[in-house]
Amino acid sequence: MTITTCVFDAYGTLFDVAAAAREAAATSDNAAFATHWATVAENWRLKQLQYTWLRAITGAHTDFWEVTQNGLDWALEASGLQDDAALRARLLALYWELSAYPEVPKMLAALKEQGITNAILSNGSPDMLSGAVESAGIGNLLDGVLSVEDVKIFKPAKVVYDLVGARFGCTKDQVLFVSSNGWDAAGAAGYGFQTAWVNRANDPVDRLPWTPDTILSDLTSIPDLTGA
Repeated sequence: MTITTCVFDAYGTLFDVAAAAREAAATSDNAAFATHWATVAENWRLKQLQYTWLRAITGAHTDFWEVTQNGLDWALEASGLQDDAALRARLLALYWELSAYPEVPKMLAALKEQGITNAILSNGSPDMLSGAVESAGIGNLLDGVLSVEDVKIFKPAKVVYDLVGARFGCTKDQVLFVSSNGWDAAGAAGYGFQTAWVNRANDPVDRLPWTPDTILSDLTSIPDLTGA
C-alpha cells in the first residue's frame, strides 16, 4: 500500500544527540571534559536508553527529562566529572537546543511536496520536543509531534506505536517509520510499520525477530521510499 505518513524518531534520528556535549566541549574551561566529551556523550545516550527500557519493563515510568538527567549524572561520574555543577547545567541547557542533522529540513520539505504527512513519535516529553523542534526550525514541516507521555510507557511498547494510527487515521502499512535506533526500527517492524533504519554508525543489525525494511546511512533518500 502507498505510504501516506512518515513518522520519525526524534533523538538521534532528526536531532543530533551528541551536539550538546560537542558544543559544551568547545567552550568549556574543564580540560578533562574537553578531552573526553565524546565518551561522556556516548555514555549519556547509552544510559538514557537503558533507563527507558528498564522503566518500561518494570512499570516505573517517569518523563524523559528525568531519564535524561539521570543518564547524564551517570556519564559524568563515570568520567570523574560529577562535581562540575556548571558543566552539568550547561549540558542540560544545550539538550533543549539540539541541532537537526544537516539533511533534515530539505528531506522533510521534499516529503511535504509529495503530500506525505510528517510526524515525530518520540520518548521525549512534549516540552522537550517542542524546544528541539523550535530550535531546529522545522515546525512548519511537521504535521504532528507525538510523545509517549500520552501512554506513560517508553518505546518499543506497542501502545506507543498505536498513537500514530489514532492520530492520523492511517493503517500500519501506510506508515514509513524512520529511526536511528536499530531496536526501535525492529520494534516498529514487528508492529507492522514499513521501516527504515538510519544507521549512521554502520553498526551491525540487532539480533531480534524483526529487521528493518531499509537501511540507510542518513536521511537524504527517505523521500525515495514513499512511492509518492
